[in-house]
Amino acid sequence: MNLDEFLDVENELNQRWPETKLEPSLDRIKALAHVLGDPQTNYPVVQLTGTNGKTSTSRMADALFTRIGLRTGRYTSPHLQLATERISLDNQPISPDRYVEVYRDIEPYVAMVDSRSEIRMSKFEVLTGMAYAAFADAPVDVAVVEVGLGGTWDATSIADAKIAVLTPIGLDHTEYLGNRVEDIATEKAGIIKPGSVAIVGEQTPEAMKVILERVAEVDATIARFGSEFGVVSRSVAVGGQLITLQGLGGVYEDIFLPLHGEHQAANAALALASVEAFFGAGADRRLDVEAVRQGFATVITPGRLERVRSAPNIFVDAAHNPHGAAALARALDSEFGFRKLVAVVAVMSDKDAEGILSALEPVVQELVITTNSSPRAMDPDVLAGLAVPIFGEDRFEVRPRLDDAIEEAIHLTEDELSGGGVIVTGSVVTAGEARALFGKEPA
Repeated sequence: MNLDEFLDVENELNQRWPETKLEPSLDRIKALAHVLGDPQTNYPVVQLTGTNGKTSTSRMADALFTRIGLRTGRYTSPHLQLATERISLDNQPISPDRYVEVYRDIEPYVAMVDSRSEIRMSKFEVLTGMAYAAFADAPVDVAVVEVGLGGTWDATSIADAKIAVLTPIGLDHTEYLGNRVEDIATEKAGIIKPGSVAIVGEQTPEAMKVILERVAEVDATIARFGSEFGVVSRSVAVGGQLITLQGLGGVYEDIFLPLHGEHQAANAALALASVEAFFGAGADRRLDVEAVRQGFATVITPGRLERVRSAPNIFVDAAHNPHGAAALARALDSEFGFRKLVAVVAVMSDKDAEGILSALEPVVQELVITTNSSPRAMDPDVLAGLAVPIFGEDRFEVRPRLDDAIEEAIHLTEDELSGGGVIVTGSVVTAGEARALFGKEPA
Protein backbone atom coordinates (compact mmCIF):
# COMPACT_ATOMS: atom_id res chain seq x y z
CA MET A 1 0.00 0.00 0.00
CA ASN A 2 1.10 3.52 -0.78
CA LEU A 3 0.31 4.99 2.64
CA ASP A 4 0.94 8.57 1.54
CA GLU A 5 -1.58 8.29 -1.28
CA PHE A 6 -4.19 6.79 1.03
CA LEU A 7 -3.65 9.58 3.55
CA ASP A 8 -3.88 12.14 0.75
CA VAL A 9 -7.30 10.80 -0.21
CA GLU A 10 -8.48 10.86 3.41
CA ASN A 11 -7.23 14.42 3.75
CA GLU A 12 -9.12 15.45 0.61
CA LEU A 13 -12.31 13.81 1.86
CA ASN A 14 -11.93 15.45 5.25
CA GLN A 15 -12.02 18.88 3.62
CA ARG A 16 -15.66 18.24 2.80
CA TRP A 17 -18.66 18.49 5.08
CA PRO A 18 -18.41 15.80 7.77
CA GLU A 19 -21.17 13.31 8.47
CA THR A 20 -22.39 15.54 11.29
CA LYS A 21 -23.28 18.38 8.88
CA LEU A 22 -26.28 17.71 6.67
CA GLU A 23 -28.42 19.37 4.03
CA PRO A 24 -31.55 17.31 3.30
CA SER A 25 -31.28 16.70 -0.43
CA LEU A 26 -30.52 13.80 -2.72
CA ASP A 27 -29.74 16.11 -5.66
CA ARG A 28 -25.95 15.94 -5.42
CA ILE A 29 -25.66 12.17 -4.93
CA LYS A 30 -28.23 11.57 -7.69
CA ALA A 31 -26.21 13.80 -10.02
CA LEU A 32 -23.03 11.87 -9.23
CA ALA A 33 -24.73 8.51 -9.68
CA HIS A 34 -26.18 9.65 -13.01
CA VAL A 35 -22.80 10.59 -14.49
CA LEU A 36 -21.40 7.30 -13.17
CA GLY A 37 -24.14 5.38 -15.01
CA ASP A 38 -26.36 4.83 -11.96
CA PRO A 39 -24.29 1.95 -10.55
CA GLN A 40 -26.79 1.41 -7.71
CA THR A 41 -29.27 -0.01 -10.25
CA ASN A 42 -26.93 -2.81 -11.34
CA TYR A 43 -27.67 -5.13 -8.41
CA PRO A 44 -30.42 -5.70 -5.82
CA VAL A 45 -30.02 -3.81 -2.55
CA VAL A 46 -30.85 -4.70 1.04
CA GLN A 47 -30.93 -1.40 2.94
CA LEU A 48 -30.88 -1.05 6.73
CA THR A 49 -31.82 1.76 9.08
CA GLY A 50 -32.66 2.07 12.77
CA THR A 51 -31.15 3.53 15.92
CA ASN A 52 -28.90 0.64 16.94
CA GLY A 53 -27.88 -2.73 15.55
CA LYS A 54 -27.52 -1.73 11.90
CA THR A 55 -23.87 -2.69 11.47
CA SER A 56 -24.19 -5.99 13.34
CA THR A 57 -27.28 -6.93 11.34
CA SER A 58 -25.55 -5.91 8.10
CA ARG A 59 -22.57 -8.11 8.89
CA MET A 60 -24.84 -11.05 9.70
CA ALA A 61 -26.81 -10.70 6.47
CA ASP A 62 -23.57 -10.39 4.53
CA ALA A 63 -22.24 -13.57 6.16
CA LEU A 64 -25.41 -15.47 5.26
CA PHE A 65 -25.41 -14.29 1.64
CA THR A 66 -21.72 -15.16 1.34
CA ARG A 67 -22.19 -18.66 2.78
CA ILE A 68 -25.14 -19.28 0.45
CA GLY A 69 -22.84 -18.43 -2.46
CA LEU A 70 -23.62 -14.88 -3.57
CA ARG A 71 -20.99 -12.25 -4.24
CA THR A 72 -21.70 -9.43 -1.80
CA GLY A 73 -20.97 -5.77 -1.30
CA ARG A 74 -21.46 -4.18 2.10
CA TYR A 75 -21.48 -0.49 3.00
CA THR A 76 -21.51 0.52 6.67
CA SER A 77 -20.62 3.57 8.73
CA PRO A 78 -18.90 4.96 10.63
CA HIS A 79 -15.67 2.99 10.68
CA LEU A 80 -13.88 1.95 13.85
CA GLN A 81 -10.26 2.28 12.77
CA LEU A 82 -9.76 2.55 9.01
CA ALA A 83 -12.01 4.02 6.33
CA THR A 84 -11.70 0.89 4.19
CA GLU A 85 -13.94 -0.92 6.72
CA ARG A 86 -16.90 0.95 5.24
CA ILE A 87 -16.78 -0.73 1.83
CA SER A 88 -16.56 -4.53 1.76
CA LEU A 89 -16.57 -7.08 -1.04
CA ASP A 90 -17.17 -10.75 -0.34
CA ASN A 91 -17.49 -9.97 3.38
CA GLN A 92 -13.99 -8.42 3.50
CA PRO A 93 -12.97 -4.73 3.56
CA ILE A 94 -11.54 -3.46 0.30
CA SER A 95 -7.80 -2.83 0.34
CA PRO A 96 -6.43 0.69 0.86
CA ASP A 97 -5.07 0.54 -2.69
CA ARG A 98 -8.51 -0.26 -4.08
CA TYR A 99 -10.05 2.47 -1.92
CA VAL A 100 -7.67 5.02 -3.48
CA GLU A 101 -8.28 3.63 -6.96
CA VAL A 102 -12.07 3.92 -6.66
CA TYR A 103 -11.80 7.45 -5.34
CA ARG A 104 -9.50 8.56 -8.15
CA ASP A 105 -11.84 6.94 -10.70
CA ILE A 106 -14.84 8.98 -9.59
CA GLU A 107 -12.94 12.13 -8.58
CA PRO A 108 -13.45 13.98 -11.90
CA TYR A 109 -17.19 13.32 -11.72
CA VAL A 110 -17.32 14.54 -8.13
CA ALA A 111 -15.63 17.74 -9.26
CA MET A 112 -18.23 18.06 -12.02
CA VAL A 113 -21.09 17.81 -9.52
CA ASP A 114 -19.35 20.24 -7.16
CA SER A 115 -19.07 22.81 -9.95
CA ARG A 116 -22.81 22.68 -10.60
CA SER A 117 -24.00 23.02 -7.01
CA GLU A 118 -23.86 25.78 -4.43
CA ILE A 119 -22.93 23.14 -1.86
CA ARG A 120 -20.07 20.72 -2.51
CA MET A 121 -20.68 17.03 -2.04
CA SER A 122 -20.25 15.90 1.54
CA LYS A 123 -17.75 13.27 2.58
CA PHE A 124 -20.52 10.74 3.12
CA GLU A 125 -22.01 11.43 -0.31
CA VAL A 126 -18.65 10.83 -1.98
CA LEU A 127 -18.10 7.63 0.02
CA THR A 128 -21.57 6.42 -0.97
CA GLY A 129 -20.74 7.05 -4.62
CA MET A 130 -17.50 5.12 -4.16
CA ALA A 131 -19.31 2.17 -2.61
CA TYR A 132 -21.98 1.93 -5.30
CA ALA A 133 -19.33 2.24 -8.03
CA ALA A 134 -17.11 -0.42 -6.44
CA PHE A 135 -20.04 -2.81 -6.15
CA ALA A 136 -20.98 -2.35 -9.81
CA ASP A 137 -17.38 -2.83 -10.90
CA ALA A 138 -16.93 -6.08 -8.91
CA PRO A 139 -19.76 -6.92 -9.84
CA VAL A 140 -21.78 -8.05 -6.83
CA ASP A 141 -24.92 -10.18 -6.70
CA VAL A 142 -26.38 -8.20 -3.78
CA ALA A 143 -25.41 -5.09 -1.82
CA VAL A 144 -26.10 -4.79 1.90
CA VAL A 145 -26.24 -1.06 2.60
CA GLU A 146 -26.51 0.70 5.95
CA VAL A 147 -27.82 4.26 6.00
CA GLY A 148 -25.57 6.93 7.43
CA LEU A 149 -28.30 8.91 9.18
CA GLY A 150 -32.08 8.70 9.02
CA GLY A 151 -33.48 7.25 5.83
CA THR A 152 -35.47 9.37 3.39
CA TRP A 153 -32.72 11.93 2.78
CA ASP A 154 -29.75 9.64 3.36
CA ALA A 155 -27.41 9.41 0.36
CA THR A 156 -27.74 5.62 0.27
CA SER A 157 -31.46 5.99 -0.46
CA ILE A 158 -30.89 6.69 -4.16
CA ALA A 159 -30.96 2.89 -4.40
CA ASP A 160 -34.36 1.32 -4.84
CA ALA A 161 -33.94 -1.26 -2.11
CA LYS A 162 -35.66 -4.59 -2.63
CA ILE A 163 -35.54 -5.32 1.11
CA ALA A 164 -35.82 -2.56 3.75
CA VAL A 165 -34.67 -3.56 7.24
CA LEU A 166 -35.60 -1.42 10.24
CA THR A 167 -33.83 -2.22 13.49
CA PRO A 168 -35.37 -0.87 16.74
CA ILE A 169 -35.93 2.90 16.60
CA GLY A 170 -35.25 5.18 19.56
CA LEU A 171 -34.06 8.71 20.23
CA ASP A 172 -30.72 9.64 18.68
CA HIS A 173 -29.48 12.39 16.36
CA THR A 174 -32.44 14.43 17.60
CA GLU A 175 -30.88 17.64 16.32
CA TYR A 176 -31.36 16.30 12.78
CA LEU A 177 -34.27 13.86 13.02
CA GLY A 178 -36.54 15.40 15.64
CA ASN A 179 -37.26 14.99 19.34
CA ARG A 180 -40.08 12.47 19.03
CA VAL A 181 -39.85 8.79 18.16
CA GLU A 182 -42.64 9.36 15.60
CA ASP A 183 -40.55 11.98 13.80
CA ILE A 184 -37.49 9.77 13.71
CA ALA A 185 -39.53 6.76 12.56
CA THR A 186 -41.03 8.85 9.74
CA GLU A 187 -37.58 9.70 8.44
CA LYS A 188 -36.29 6.14 8.77
CA ALA A 189 -39.40 4.54 7.23
CA GLY A 190 -38.55 6.43 4.06
CA ILE A 191 -36.29 3.57 3.01
CA ILE A 192 -39.41 1.44 2.45
CA LYS A 193 -39.96 1.79 -1.29
CA PRO A 194 -42.96 0.86 -3.44
CA GLY A 195 -43.30 -2.91 -3.75
CA SER A 196 -40.44 -3.67 -1.37
CA VAL A 197 -40.42 -5.98 1.64
CA ALA A 198 -40.02 -4.33 5.04
CA ILE A 199 -38.34 -6.46 7.70
CA VAL A 200 -39.11 -4.69 10.96
CA GLY A 201 -37.44 -5.20 14.32
CA GLU A 202 -39.11 -4.71 17.70
CA GLN A 203 -40.57 -1.20 17.88
CA THR A 204 -42.46 1.05 20.24
CA PRO A 205 -46.16 1.46 19.36
CA GLU A 206 -45.45 5.02 18.18
CA ALA A 207 -42.74 3.90 15.75
CA MET A 208 -44.70 0.87 14.52
CA LYS A 209 -47.74 3.02 13.70
CA VAL A 210 -45.60 5.23 11.45
CA ILE A 211 -43.98 2.22 9.78
CA LEU A 212 -47.32 0.54 9.09
CA GLU A 213 -48.64 3.76 7.55
CA ARG A 214 -45.60 3.93 5.25
CA VAL A 215 -46.03 0.27 4.25
CA ALA A 216 -49.65 0.93 3.32
CA GLU A 217 -48.77 4.14 1.49
CA VAL A 218 -46.25 2.48 -0.87
CA ASP A 219 -47.96 -0.94 -1.08
CA ALA A 220 -45.03 -2.77 0.48
CA THR A 221 -45.04 -6.12 2.28
CA ILE A 222 -44.14 -6.28 5.97
CA ALA A 223 -42.72 -8.93 8.30
CA ARG A 224 -42.43 -8.06 11.99
CA PHE A 225 -40.20 -9.31 14.78
CA GLY A 226 -42.37 -11.19 17.24
CA SER A 227 -45.02 -11.97 14.64
CA GLU A 228 -43.73 -13.37 11.36
CA PHE A 229 -40.21 -14.06 12.69
CA GLY A 230 -38.27 -13.89 15.94
CA VAL A 231 -36.12 -15.60 18.54
CA VAL A 232 -37.57 -18.88 19.83
CA SER A 233 -34.88 -19.53 22.43
CA ARG A 234 -31.37 -18.54 23.40
CA SER A 235 -28.83 -19.78 25.91
CA VAL A 236 -25.39 -18.53 26.85
CA ALA A 237 -22.56 -20.55 25.32
CA VAL A 238 -18.78 -20.30 25.46
CA GLY A 239 -17.84 -17.43 23.18
CA GLY A 240 -21.40 -16.41 22.37
CA GLN A 241 -24.85 -17.98 22.46
CA LEU A 242 -26.87 -20.87 21.07
CA ILE A 243 -30.11 -19.72 19.48
CA THR A 244 -33.19 -21.06 17.75
CA LEU A 245 -34.80 -18.67 15.29
CA GLN A 246 -38.26 -18.55 13.80
CA GLY A 247 -37.73 -17.47 10.23
CA LEU A 248 -40.19 -16.60 7.51
CA GLY A 249 -39.81 -20.10 6.12
CA GLY A 250 -39.67 -22.15 9.30
CA VAL A 251 -37.63 -22.82 12.42
CA TYR A 252 -33.82 -22.86 12.39
CA GLU A 253 -32.39 -24.73 15.37
CA ASP A 254 -28.95 -25.10 16.96
CA ILE A 255 -27.41 -21.90 15.61
CA PHE A 256 -24.21 -20.82 17.31
CA LEU A 257 -23.84 -17.05 17.26
CA PRO A 258 -20.36 -15.89 18.38
CA LEU A 259 -21.79 -12.67 19.85
CA HIS A 260 -23.14 -11.78 23.26
CA GLY A 261 -26.48 -10.32 24.27
CA GLU A 262 -30.19 -10.70 23.70
CA HIS A 263 -30.02 -7.78 21.27
CA GLN A 264 -27.62 -9.70 19.02
CA ALA A 265 -30.00 -12.67 18.92
CA ALA A 266 -32.72 -10.23 17.79
CA ASN A 267 -30.34 -8.81 15.18
CA ALA A 268 -29.72 -12.37 13.96
CA ALA A 269 -33.47 -12.89 13.51
CA LEU A 270 -33.65 -9.66 11.48
CA ALA A 271 -30.72 -10.69 9.31
CA LEU A 272 -32.15 -14.14 8.68
CA ALA A 273 -35.58 -12.77 7.75
CA SER A 274 -34.03 -10.22 5.38
CA VAL A 275 -32.07 -12.92 3.55
CA GLU A 276 -35.14 -15.18 3.44
CA ALA A 277 -37.20 -12.34 2.00
CA PHE A 278 -34.52 -11.68 -0.61
CA PHE A 279 -34.88 -15.25 -1.86
CA GLY A 280 -38.67 -15.22 -1.55
CA ALA A 281 -38.81 -17.65 1.34
CA GLY A 282 -42.24 -18.22 2.87
CA ALA A 283 -44.14 -20.83 4.78
CA ASP A 284 -42.31 -24.17 4.64
CA ARG A 285 -39.66 -22.74 2.31
CA ARG A 286 -36.58 -22.56 4.49
CA LEU A 287 -33.09 -21.66 3.44
CA ASP A 288 -30.51 -24.43 3.72
CA VAL A 289 -30.24 -24.84 7.49
CA GLU A 290 -26.61 -25.92 7.45
CA ALA A 291 -25.63 -22.91 5.34
CA VAL A 292 -27.44 -20.66 7.81
CA ARG A 293 -25.58 -22.26 10.73
CA GLN A 294 -22.23 -21.90 8.98
CA GLY A 295 -22.96 -18.30 8.03
CA PHE A 296 -23.83 -17.20 11.55
CA ALA A 297 -20.83 -19.07 12.98
CA THR A 298 -18.50 -16.90 10.89
CA VAL A 299 -19.94 -13.53 11.97
CA ILE A 300 -17.46 -10.99 13.30
CA THR A 301 -18.67 -7.65 14.68
CA PRO A 302 -15.67 -5.61 15.85
CA GLY A 303 -16.36 -3.18 18.65
CA ARG A 304 -19.64 -4.79 19.67
CA LEU A 305 -19.06 -6.29 23.13
CA GLU A 306 -15.78 -7.54 21.73
CA ARG A 307 -13.28 -9.16 24.08
CA VAL A 308 -9.84 -7.67 23.47
CA ARG A 309 -8.02 -9.12 26.48
CA SER A 310 -8.37 -11.74 29.19
CA ALA A 311 -7.22 -11.57 32.84
CA PRO A 312 -8.84 -9.22 33.40
CA ASN A 313 -11.50 -9.54 30.76
CA ILE A 314 -11.58 -6.30 28.78
CA PHE A 315 -14.36 -5.61 26.29
CA VAL A 316 -14.98 -2.73 23.91
CA ASP A 317 -18.42 -1.66 22.73
CA ALA A 318 -19.47 1.14 20.42
CA ALA A 319 -22.66 2.03 22.35
CA HIS A 320 -23.14 5.78 21.85
CA ASN A 321 -26.71 6.46 22.96
CA PRO A 322 -28.91 5.39 25.90
CA HIS A 323 -30.68 2.68 23.86
CA GLY A 324 -27.36 1.05 22.95
CA ALA A 325 -25.93 1.47 26.45
CA ALA A 326 -29.00 -0.20 27.95
CA ALA A 327 -28.61 -3.20 25.62
CA LEU A 328 -24.93 -3.39 26.58
CA ALA A 329 -25.77 -3.25 30.29
CA ARG A 330 -28.32 -6.06 29.96
CA ALA A 331 -25.79 -8.27 28.16
CA LEU A 332 -23.07 -7.59 30.72
CA ASP A 333 -25.45 -8.34 33.57
CA SER A 334 -27.02 -11.50 32.13
CA GLU A 335 -24.04 -13.20 30.51
CA PHE A 336 -21.01 -12.37 32.66
CA GLY A 337 -20.69 -12.95 36.39
CA PHE A 338 -18.34 -10.08 37.16
CA ARG A 339 -17.85 -9.42 40.84
CA LYS A 340 -16.57 -5.99 39.88
CA LEU A 341 -17.11 -4.22 36.57
CA VAL A 342 -15.28 -1.00 35.73
CA ALA A 343 -16.41 1.15 32.80
CA VAL A 344 -14.09 3.39 30.82
CA VAL A 345 -16.30 5.97 29.13
CA ALA A 346 -15.64 8.70 26.55
CA VAL A 347 -18.57 10.22 24.66
CA MET A 348 -19.22 12.81 21.99
CA SER A 349 -20.37 16.25 23.07
CA ASP A 350 -23.57 16.03 21.00
CA LYS A 351 -24.74 12.79 22.61
CA ASP A 352 -26.98 12.12 25.61
CA ALA A 353 -24.12 11.45 28.03
CA GLU A 354 -26.41 11.45 31.07
CA GLY A 355 -28.60 8.81 29.44
CA ILE A 356 -25.58 6.66 28.63
CA LEU A 357 -24.19 6.89 32.17
CA SER A 358 -27.61 6.21 33.71
CA ALA A 359 -28.01 3.07 31.59
CA LEU A 360 -24.59 1.74 32.64
CA GLU A 361 -24.76 2.65 36.34
CA PRO A 362 -26.79 -0.37 37.60
CA VAL A 363 -24.17 -2.86 36.37
CA VAL A 364 -20.98 -0.83 36.85
CA GLN A 365 -19.24 -0.59 40.22
CA GLU A 366 -16.67 2.06 39.23
CA LEU A 367 -16.26 4.49 36.36
CA VAL A 368 -13.18 5.96 34.70
CA ILE A 369 -13.99 9.04 32.64
CA THR A 370 -11.79 9.91 29.69
CA THR A 371 -11.91 11.27 26.15
CA ASN A 372 -10.93 10.26 22.63
CA SER A 373 -9.18 11.99 19.74
CA SER A 374 -12.29 13.31 18.00
CA PRO A 375 -12.74 17.10 17.94
CA ARG A 376 -16.36 16.37 18.89
CA ALA A 377 -15.36 14.51 22.06
CA MET A 378 -16.84 15.77 25.33
CA ASP A 379 -14.34 17.29 27.74
CA PRO A 380 -13.77 14.73 30.52
CA ASP A 381 -14.32 17.36 33.22
CA VAL A 382 -17.72 18.17 31.72
CA LEU A 383 -18.58 14.47 31.63
CA ALA A 384 -17.42 14.16 35.24
CA GLY A 385 -19.86 16.88 36.23
CA LEU A 386 -22.68 14.91 34.63
CA ALA A 387 -21.55 11.73 36.41
CA VAL A 388 -21.76 13.16 39.94
CA PRO A 389 -25.55 12.87 40.42
CA ILE A 390 -25.57 9.43 38.77
CA PHE A 391 -22.53 7.70 40.29
CA GLY A 392 -21.79 9.94 43.27
CA GLU A 393 -18.41 11.52 43.84
CA ASP A 394 -16.67 8.39 45.13
CA ARG A 395 -17.36 5.94 42.29
CA PHE A 396 -15.53 7.58 39.42
CA GLU A 397 -12.14 8.96 38.46
CA VAL A 398 -10.96 11.12 35.58
CA ARG A 399 -8.06 10.20 33.31
CA PRO A 400 -7.86 12.47 30.23
CA ARG A 401 -5.86 9.96 28.15
CA LEU A 402 -7.65 6.81 26.99
CA ASP A 403 -4.62 4.57 27.55
CA ASP A 404 -4.20 5.88 31.10
CA ALA A 405 -7.91 5.40 31.74
CA ILE A 406 -7.75 1.76 30.66
CA GLU A 407 -4.67 1.17 32.84
CA GLU A 408 -6.51 2.70 35.80
CA ALA A 409 -9.53 0.47 35.15
CA ILE A 410 -7.29 -2.60 35.09
CA HIS A 411 -5.74 -1.49 38.38
CA LEU A 412 -9.20 -1.11 39.92
CA THR A 413 -10.04 -4.73 39.10
CA GLU A 414 -6.79 -6.27 40.35
CA ASP A 415 -8.13 -7.15 43.79
CA GLU A 416 -10.88 -9.25 42.22
CA LEU A 417 -8.52 -11.92 40.84
CA SER A 418 -10.58 -13.59 38.06
CA GLY A 419 -13.82 -11.82 38.95
CA GLY A 420 -13.10 -8.38 37.52
CA GLY A 421 -13.98 -6.96 34.15
CA VAL A 422 -13.52 -3.77 32.15
CA ILE A 423 -15.83 -2.33 29.49
CA VAL A 424 -14.59 0.51 27.26
CA THR A 425 -17.51 2.31 25.64
CA GLY A 426 -19.33 5.57 24.90
CA SER A 427 -18.73 6.08 21.18
CA VAL A 428 -17.59 4.40 17.99
CA VAL A 429 -14.36 6.42 18.10
CA THR A 430 -13.68 5.29 21.66
CA ALA A 431 -14.21 1.65 20.70
CA GLY A 432 -11.99 1.97 17.63
CA GLU A 433 -9.14 3.61 19.51
CA ALA A 434 -9.36 1.02 22.28
CA ARG A 435 -9.16 -1.76 19.68
CA ALA A 436 -6.03 -0.18 18.26
CA LEU A 437 -4.44 0.07 21.71
CA PHE A 438 -4.87 -3.69 22.07
CA GLY A 439 -3.37 -4.38 18.64
CA LYS A 440 -6.60 -5.34 16.90
CA GLU A 441 -6.54 -5.00 13.12
CA PRO A 442 -9.35 -3.27 11.20
CA ALA A 443 -11.98 -5.78 10.07
